Amino acid sequence: MSAHPGPRARLAGGLLLWYAVLGGAVAWAVHLFAAWGVDELTCASGRERIGALPLQAVVAIAVVLPALATVGALLAAALVWRRTAHPPEGLDEHPVRRSRLLAVVAIWSNLLFLAIIVLGGAALLVLPPCLR
Repeated sequence: MSAHPGPRARLAGGLLLWYAVLGGAVAWAVHLFAAWGVDELTCASGRERIGALPLQAVVAIAVVLPALATVGALLAAALVWRRTAHPPEGLDEHPVRRSRLLAVVAIWSNLLFLAIIVLGGAALLVLPPCLR
């Protein structure tokens, strides 16, 4: 048996690492454009509903879904960090240490992006949607 992972395992591990590193940032960008953009455009048009849904329900969805994606990225970063704690024997140590460093950076950045999404969503949901 080979100690080196196969191409499918390397691809899955690489995609997991990229999701861990970039997931929170992309989720925050989606939240920013969706929640704030929908709020501003709907209020500028003089309405407080989008189709059959009230504006606050749409904003809540635009907060909850990116927050869940960020939590998923945070969990993926924690998984990568745990998997790289004890590398198998015979494996080159530099890529493993690099992946572990990226996982630590991903954990902290995802915590930051989660806080930004939650606090930004709280501002959108607590304040009246359209002040005239």
